[in-house]
Amino acid sequence: MLEGVNDPVDNPGSGLVRSRTSRTRRNLGLAALVLTPLLLSSCTVPGFGAASGVTDASHKTYKLWQGFMITGLIVGGLTLFLIVYAALRYRRKSDAIPRQTQYVTWIEILYTVIPTIIVGVLFYVTIVVENPEVARVAHPPAKINVVAFQWGWRFSYPGYPNISTVGQTTQNPVMVMPVGETDAVTLTSLDVIHGFYVKEFNYSEYAQPGVTNRFDVHVDTVGSYQSQCTQLCGLYHSLMYFKVVAIPAADYHACLTSASDGPTFVACAEKALATAGSQMTANVRPTQGALSHHG
Repeated sequence: MLEGVNDPVDNPGSGLVRSRTSRTRRNLGLAALVLTPLLLSSCTVPGFGAASGVTDASHKTYKLWQGFMITGLIVGGLTLFLIVYAALRYRRKSDAIPRQTQYVTWIEILYTVIPTIIVGVLFYVTIVVENPEVARVAHPPAKINVVAFQWGWRFSYPGYPNISTVGQTTQNPVMVMPVGETDAVTLTSLDVIHGFYVKEFNYSEYAQPGVTNRFDVHVDTVGSYQSQCTQLCGLYHSLMYFKVVAIPAADYHACLTSASDGPTFVACAEKALATAGSQMTANVRPTQGALSHHG
């Protein structure tokens, strides 16, 4: 009953089909030839929603994120192209059964080996970037204790019992950090799980009740960075903000020793930030043809 199903089908227009296929391939090749230099000549790689970073680790994390996104776009774009191409190129045109092709060994090897290599490379670069980020300094020059609660934050500094900053919901409490020195952060929670997140650090850590999490931060840029809780923690989660003020290390230690309490410490730090910011602005000299910052 199925006799002759796999016999070659006469197709008088096969020459025309081959001609169209060759023309399509030439057009695709020409488009790739034109677009590739344009894409490679781009002076700035997009951040894909991430910050370029203001800490030693965040710069590397930013580039890793860019690499992941670009790899995903290439793989996803190629996959989408192949799906659309197959759907259009091999759509049904007649009742004739097309030529049956199966078990193309080299194609099967390619779509097995290439994804394995991609995953292996991404895994390797992730380990290379992540290990230094989670490593801890034996004797950090600065320390800070962070306590999260519904719906606010408390920041205290070991060795300075009178200096503590507390704020909740719209109060936006300030955490002060030194620039150029490693700051050891101890993070806990009084009630539920909260999320400690500073976008410019490209880092997030859970504050968990009954668990003490520790991590190091080495800020390298003076500035003020708005931060927030990233774990849904109750009614006023959306208002659980805090601010990080990063000032030169000398000013940080001077403010710690001269302040009598939390508010005076924060006021001293914000004054140092304003002074450092004005000095940085005064030292900037625009130059013709200056290169843009790539993070």
